[in-house]
Amino acid sequence: MKVFCGRANPTTGSVEWLEEDEHYDYHQEIARSSYADMLHDKDRNIKYYQGIRAAVSRVKDRGQKALVLDIGTGTGLLSMMAVTAGADYCYAIEVFKPMADAAVKIVEKNGFSDKIKIINKHSTEVTMGPDGDMPCRANILITELFDTELIGEGALPSYEHAHRHLVQENCEAVPHRATVYAQLVESRRMWSWNKLFPIPVHTSCGEQVIVPPLELERCPGAPSVYDIQLNQVSSADFTVLSDVLPMFSVDFSKQVSSSAACHSRQFEPVASGRAQVVLSWWDIEMDPEGKIKCSMAPFWAHSDPEELQWRDHWMQCVYFLPQEEPVVQGSSIYLVAHHDDYCVWYSLQRTSPEKDRRVYPARPVCDCQAHLLWNRPRFGEINDQDRTDQYIQALRTVFTVESSAASYRLMKKCPGSQHSQADLTDWFHDGISSLGHRLVLISFLKETTRTTSLLLSPADTSIFKANHLEDKINIIEKRPELLTSADLEGKKISLLLGEPFFTTSLLPWHNLYFWYVRTAVDQHLGPGAVVMPQTASLHAVVVEFRDLWRIRSPCGDCEGFDVHIMDDMIKHALDFRESKEAEPHPLWEYPCRCLSEPQQILTFDFRQPVPPHLIHAEGSIELRRPGRSHGAVLWMEYHLTPDNTVNTGLLKSVEDKVVLCTGTVAGTPTASRQCTSSPWRTPERRWAALRLSVTLWISTPTLETSPWISHSQTPWTMGSDPHLLRNKVA
Repeated sequence: MKVFCGRANPTTGSVEWLEEDEHYDYHQEIARSSYADMLHDKDRNIKYYQGIRAAVSRVKDRGQKALVLDIGTGTGLLSMMAVTAGADYCYAIEVFKPMADAAVKIVEKNGFSDKIKIINKHSTEVTMGPDGDMPCRANILITELFDTELIGEGALPSYEHAHRHLVQENCEAVPHRATVYAQLVESRRMWSWNKLFPIPVHTSCGEQVIVPPLELERCPGAPSVYDIQLNQVSSADFTVLSDVLPMFSVDFSKQVSSSAACHSRQFEPVASGRAQVVLSWWDIEMDPEGKIKCSMAPFWAHSDPEELQWRDHWMQCVYFLPQEEPVVQGSSIYLVAHHDDYCVWYSLQRTSPEKDRRVYPARPVCDCQAHLLWNRPRFGEINDQDRTDQYIQALRTVFTVESSAASYRLMKKCPGSQHSQADLTDWFHDGISSLGHRLVLISFLKETTRTTSLLLSPADTSIFKANHLEDKINIIEKRPELLTSADLEGKKISLLLGEPFFTTSLLPWHNLYFWYVRTAVDQHLGPGAVVMPQTASLHAVVVEFRDLWRIRSPCGDCEGFDVHIMDDMIKHALDFRESKEAEPHPLWEYPCRCLSEPQQILTFDFRQPVPPHLIHAEGSIELRRPGRSHGAVLWMEYHLTPDNTVNTGLLKSVEDKVVLCTGTVAGTPTASRQCTSSPWRTPERRWAALRLSVTLWISTPTLETSPWISHSQTPWTMGSDPHLLRNKVA
């Protein structure tokens, strides 16, 4: 059955109605899942298998039947491991129906249907008794309910319920125990992902400084963890202030509590500095003795760095302290880890929490709104002085010609909660801007300028107030197409300025929404009006990834079990749509090497309105180096003037290595992510030199730019609408 779904187009700002398969959400969930990554995680799989064998053996040694409860079974892999290890029966729970259906088929294909029962329910809904889902309690509990933060997927409530209702007291548990570790560091780079720095601006009157508002400085920030590939952060980017501290452990073989709690560790800083960031990770021990351990530690804290397992489903955590605090080497202090049922956060205290009752169990709440509006990379982007300097230099060239300017900045609101498809119209028509700094720059560079801005957020207006610029900035709360001459007091726009950055953008070309904004206000532009950026260009380079390819690679056989059915299910979901769409990734976290030279694919002239006709470009990319072609990296470059460019992608190519734009010299990831386009699940091929033809097209009113790449010697094409790509053969 087909259904009509309203989908917001982040490029045009409009809502489009598309015909979708009724199972579209299932396909999307499967296609974007981490199942393939987990099946390729050999370290995880081996350690689980060893722990399961040991647990079954201990139960058998006591003369008992081994009855297993597997919560979140996924493919049924861990249950099949348990039966192979000698378990008498397994109850495998999987709440996601498509996955449960696949598990039934996988279990049957591997010959375990008589000993494994797949239960398609949430574990809290499983019934016990002769007529229930389970006739009796299990004595072995196997789970894999963890995320990068350990508890973010609801592990604690699930364990709590299982011990009360589904398993025997003092049951065997795999994993047996988890321990969370933390390390206190000072890092200007990471701190720039959480706070706004003062921005120096050199003017004819000397240096002036844009200061962040006091409420943002005092704000404790958002409690959400920033999970990243910490192994890709250079050790030169942070100063270690503490040893690695074990903060708290959870014994999964005993009753678990999901209640809020805090755990403190007294330590002496190993260096003096400003405590800003807590780096955190965890390990799981599969047996009571702790001999079988799976660790998420980064390379500098790993017991065996040479055997470090790459994985993307579990990474490392970056937590930001509510405020930076000075610490002195050798002077004792307490690091406190707080958690509730789903979230972890940290604080520093000078005295013991047991003696000092100022332990705050409640989650920190952002009261400046900036942490709710901007993601972590966006903070880094705003703090990027090199990027800011590009705007300053570009604006200077404008102000040498123009005596006054009115600049307009439009943004779309990032929804703060889950929305149904019918609700999308609301948040697209309630635009929120996040470019306070660029508007402030205009006022500093030309003091006679009165700047007009559309739909700014409270975070932006607070920046204006902190810098005493309210009288120079006129805020018009309207959509661009509703702007009237009366709003401008009968004047014409001489400078239309945008970054562009929009909170709703995922793919690089989504920020071309600026072009549609420029078109909407075209009638209000004066003769010779300057549009900045003037143009933009889309670029691509074909790459071989060191590790990222694993998230889309078929598994086939996993620890001796046939999981081809899972591969086929993911492939079907990808073929439904996802393989035809580019994927956004912060590619600074994923090393790769280029197999082609970077190439400009298409240009966009913002000085002119969006054309009514089709924009079409054709060309080819020649693979110049041997390797495995995993995908094409695509990014945008915004040309403020002919001499000033903001690059969101490739900085340079050193021989065959790709150095991707990271927002600052130090390496802050950009808010405008790069993206990759390729059906990675096809068999990889080694190519020395092969020409692939390219086609990309854009049309109005929808902007069709979602490239893809096909592994074949027939030409590959680039193009789509933002939500549905149809295969086109050049």
